[in-house]
Amino acid sequence: MVELVSVAAVAENGVLGRDGELPWPSIPVDRRQYRERIADSPVVLGRVTFESMLDDLPGSAQIVLSRSESAFDVGTAHHAPGIDDAIAVAESMGAERAYVIGGAAIYDLFQPVVDRMVLSRVHGEYEGDASFPAWDTAAWELVDTEAHDRFSLEEWTRRE
Repeated sequence: MVELVSVAAVAENGVLGRDGELPWPSIPVDRRQYRERIADSPVVLGRVTFESMLDDLPGSAQIVLSRSESAFDVGTAHHAPGIDDAIAVAESMGAERAYVIGGAAIYDLFQPVVDRMVLSRVHGEYEGDASFPAWDTAAWELVDTEAHDRFSLEEWTRRE
């Protein structure tokens, strides 16, 4: 069974995007740890997020959730119409884990089934039109926190 891990950068007020971009100035250290973490694994993302990353695609393969589009001009991209399909695609690749990387609707869709969350908690509150889904903190355990300049890296695991 593939381990599903949500990876996101989230402001203190839950915001993660504005107009398809990060609402805060770039944090190179965070971007680097994010890219290194997901580099060798498949990533699950929505079509709009996928299209916004075409110049620099993340992960070893992209599992693109889309109700309509089913073919992409990228050899590493795979279509999935839903959660079960996305998991099946990752399993067919022999992946031990797949990273859920957005956008907001995809995080929300996968929140009930992810096993872990790795969240970059960006210091400050920002205006935005996309937020990370709320979750029941009683169902999750914070297992690691790493302080950085301008953000803290948190790792959460779902309680049994």
